[in-house]
Amino acid sequence: MIGAWPELVKLKNQDLIEEARDQLLQTLSDFQSYEGKEVWCVFDAQFVPGITKEYSKYRVKVIFTAQGETADTYIEGVVKKLHNVITDVAVATSDLAEQQVVFARGAARLSANDLYQDIKRSKKALDSESKAYRNQRQRGTWSEEQMAILKDIYKDMLE
Repeated sequence: MIGAWPELVKLKNQDLIEEARDQLLQTLSDFQSYEGKEVWCVFDAQFVPGITKEYSKYRVKVIFTAQGETADTYIEGVVKKLHNVITDVAVATSDLAEQQVVFARGAARLSANDLYQDIKRSKKALDSESKAYRNQRQRGTWSEEQMAILKDIYKDMLE
């Protein structure tokens, strides 16, 4: 994702990889909240000794793979373990070979761009729903008929 999403590529090109990761996690968290899906984010740490860890940030499960373990290998294991009749697993990667492997194991697959577009659509839908909600609150909950009755009652009270 960091190498495919425009705003993350900019950060990566400025050697701001931690900021890119953080922005990715924030974006995934927003997407997760709106879509009601559990999101995991796997970072490849195979060449970084001692960094292996799992934690939650912004309600997203974050995994840094073990030394010598690729993110692809980790993801394949998770798909094999988690995918069943009850649990749907989707994997977002632009690695075509990895897409084929996870698809063969029963997971849905998306490219980085597909996920990016899904997130943009979700954000647009959320913005639209928020705007409609704000407009509804500004208009109030009274119908025009109710407002007319209320005005008549008010006039009667003033007389």
